[in-house]
Amino acid sequence: MHATTRHAPTLHGAYVFDMDGTIYLGDELLPGAARTITELRRRGIPVRFLSNNPTKDPAQYVEKLERLGLATPIEDIANTVVTTVRWLQAHHPRAVLFPIAEEPLCRALTEAGFTLSEDPAEIDIVIASYDRGFDYRKLQIAFDAIWFHERAFLVQTNPDRYCPFPGGRGEPDCAAITAAIEACTGTTCKVSLGKPSSVMLTEALAGLDVEVADAVMVGDRLGTDIQMALDTGMHSALVLTGEATAADVEQLASGQRPELVLDRIDRLLPLEVWQELGWSEDDSAAS
Repeated sequence: MHATTRHAPTLHGAYVFDMDGTIYLGDELLPGAARTITELRRRGIPVRFLSNNPTKDPAQYVEKLERLGLATPIEDIANTVVTTVRWLQAHHPRAVLFPIAEEPLCRALTEAGFTLSEDPAEIDIVIASYDRGFDYRKLQIAFDAIWFHERAFLVQTNPDRYCPFPGGRGEPDCAAITAAIEACTGTTCKVSLGKPSSVMLTEALAGLDVEVADAVMVGDRLGTDIQMALDTGMHSALVLTGEATAADVEQLASGQRPELVLDRIDRLLPLEVWQELGWSEDDSAAS
């Protein structure tokens, strides 16, 4: 089903949620988020959270969700700090790294036993990430490691162009830093470790006895959340509470559209669930 849908038609075996723009925006839960998650858990349906934001580690997400009233075990959360560390451990365990990144990722890499360096002559991998301290000095190190010494290659934690903020504002994200490095070095990023990469899906469903085809990806971004679902055979639900708009969906070819387009997240639950629980269409402020 490709048209805007008032309610999902049925429940599925597992639900994977983006967080920023889907569950909350800034420091506020989005309408219907708390009761959606609570009801899925009450029914014993696994819930997992994903984020392309590498400026927080999973423990920080646990703290934030708990503060917002959604207590969540740490194993239910995967973000690009997790996927980046695990991908490097699996594929380049002895690499010397130069992360253009904030403290949570740098700390996680160090704790995993990696050597971090700013010496271009010994760097094996440059990691582009969301970094509000990005400057010309860091760009020069990346340039020298990749272009001058011809030894390093480039990976990125996530492909997002910007991070949405409340009030319609935003902040440049990892793709901007990746583009700067690609532009000056002439190189191409070797791998992206956030959505829509299947690496994220592997982490999300780890330990669950649920087929990918019976899981749902719920998010606010077409190019990451929904694209990952399309690429992996998951069900997909777009919520219009973050980046994407209904007009954006209409511009897509039918095969590239999400199955569900919802104005609020609690419409992810079928109408009969609303009726069973006595939820009202007028509960516009329901959490």
